[in-house]
Amino acid sequence: MSVVIGWDIGGAHVKCARVVDGRIRDVRQAPCQLWLGAENLAEAFDTLSPVFANANLHAVTMTGELAEVFATRAEGVAAIARAMASLGGATPVAIYAGRAGFLSPSDAARASDDVASANWHASAALAATRHAEAVLIDIGSTTTDIIPIRNGVASRGYTDAERLTTGELVYTGVVRTSVMAIAAEAPFAGARQRLMAENFSTMTDIYRLTGELRADEDQYPASDGRGKSLAECRARLARMLGRDAASSVDEAWDDLARYLRERQIGMIHGAVAQALSGIRLGAQAPVIGAGAGDFLAEEIAGRLRRPYVSFGSLLGGEATRAAVLCAPAAAVAILGASWLAAND
Repeated sequence: MSVVIGWDIGGAHVKCARVVDGRIRDVRQAPCQLWLGAENLAEAFDTLSPVFANANLHAVTMTGELAEVFATRAEGVAAIARAMASLGGATPVAIYAGRAGFLSPSDAARASDDVASANWHASAALAATRHAEAVLIDIGSTTTDIIPIRNGVASRGYTDAERLTTGELVYTGVVRTSVMAIAAEAPFAGARQRLMAENFSTMTDIYRLTGELRADEDQYPASDGRGKSLAECRARLARMLGRDAASSVDEAWDDLARYLRERQIGMIHGAVAQALSGIRLGAQAPVIGAGAGDFLAEEIAGRLRRPYVSFGSLLGGEATRAAVLCAPAAAVAILGASWLAAND
């Protein structure tokens, strides 16, 4: 029996997938405030410990090297690689370096440009084994990855800087993104009102109000530390307009939430259009949706008049919804299992 654990070490969450004989058996995530210190990884590891026992290999990808606790991306890659090597102990650890394949932790520390934020490449590489042509849209808690696939991963950018330029990376997500990053003004009470440039409300409030964000995907405290009821979400959203929620009816705040939802979809749709303008895909090449915001990817597929495929359908085994949420962890686990078999 071959057991491979896939890891996606992010700056806000640590995601972990267990693959047994090439099939997904369990996928989980834990919040991790890595920007407050690398020691926060240990708490996330403790939370996820039931998933990674008795492994033959730890396969690791990351974006957490961008956390403010690290002075440079290279420093972050080296620190996360050391943490994973320590966690693995006697179990081999392979760090995913995208275009460079899997590397040892020590080699990964010397190849930070390939390793840094390569988690999108793992998801796309797996998707490319299932579809000759597609566009993968992974809308997570913080970022959105847009990766064209044509006979393999066909992105025009690789690093974060390159992908921000090509439209293949958008720093917007359905959990941690501040409302102020979505719109500077909004229609309300018959006027266009400016929004406050304060983190009074995040997009989590918006998707709680629309009913689209699942409770198990909503792991972070609200921006004001209060509860997550609809009334409390409306109160935070009202504060963005310098108002109290009681100053208007509930439906007015819900309409505002739907407007902000549309603004975020527009940002992502525009980036998808840019990314696809650089490559010609067949009309039936599907959108493959992943992440906590996959419901937005499905809506964008409809606007593009393309078929929609859930990332979970690409995977064998169990826990497919969790695998959609944690696509890079699931993908790097399966890729790691193939790598282990080829190098056994």
